[in-house]
Order: sequence, then structure tokens, then C-alpha cells
Amino acid sequence: MTEVDAGTWTTVADVVAAICLLAGAFLTFAAGVGVLRFPSLLDRMHVVTKPQVLGLLLLLLALALRVRSWSAVSMLVLVAVFQLATAPVAAHLVSRAGFRTGKVDEAVLRPNEMAGPLDAPDDEDADGADDGADDGADGAGPVDADSAEPDHPGPGGPGRTLDDDPAGRPRDH
Repeated sequence: MTEVDAGTWTTVADVVAAICLLAGAFLTFAAGVGVLRFPSLLDRMHVVTKPQVLGLLLLLLALALRVRSWSAVSMLVLVAVFQLATAPVAAHLVSRAGFRTGKVDEAVLRPNEMAGPLDAPDDEDADGADDGADDGADGAGPVDADSAEPDHPGPGGPGRTLDDDPAGRPRDH
């Protein structure tokens, strides 16, 4: 078996670092351009959280390959872990704030086409048989066939809309 010179490993690490640096810079640049170009809040949030995080991780990997110091690499790993932990939380909070403040146009959103039986409304009687009729056992009351509205308000109370939060408080718009 032939021995590999330490200079060869250094050269390989430098080349891989350069490739990671260029790829990470491209992804971070693409995220910046996407923020400027995409029209809606959810599109912008998507472009910030996806390629920007991967771009930063590639930049950190390139820096770790180039620096080759355990103390510096351990700090870079901490930065990567915190980035991976905080980016999804920040994206969730931005999207939640967008929905609550009316910045998201819900008309352009597509419904969940993969909804399974857990997402379907429960229509079973007390005896467990599903006869297809709504007898009011779910708390919303019987439904009038003409109006498709319950005869009396359900558990949310009168005047509750889809814009209210689960606790029944109206959302601020």
C-alpha cells in the first residue's frame, strides 16, 4: 500500500473547501435573489429557510476544512446546530404571524390532497355505526339541507369564523 503525502491531503481538503465555498455562496445568493423576486410571504419564507440554511452549512464546512483547528471547528459545529434548530422555528413563527395579520392570500393555497382518514370528519353514532346522517352527536347540531349551516351554534359559539384561533378569540387583522 502506498503512503499518501500530507501535502496531498491538504490539497484535496483545499479543493473540497473551495467547491463547498462556491456552492454555499451560490445558494446564499440565490436565497437573497429569491427574497427580492418572489411575490408572497410564504414564497419568500420558503426561499429564505431552504437554500440559505444549506448554503450556510456548506460555507461552514468549507471554513472547517480550510481552518483545520479543533477549537474553531467545534465553534462552527455549534453555529450549524443552532442554525438548524432555529431556522424551522423562525419560519413557523413568520408564517403564523403572516396568517394572523392577513398577509397570506389563502385563495392561492392548495388544499391538502393527501388528507387521510384521520382528517375526515367523524360521523359515527353513539352505537359506533356510521349511517351517513348527522344526528348532532358531534356537538355542531343537525345540518339543514338547504343552508348547510348548523341549526344551533357548535362548540365554538355564535359568530365564530375560520379566522378565530382555537381558543375562540377573534384574530386581529
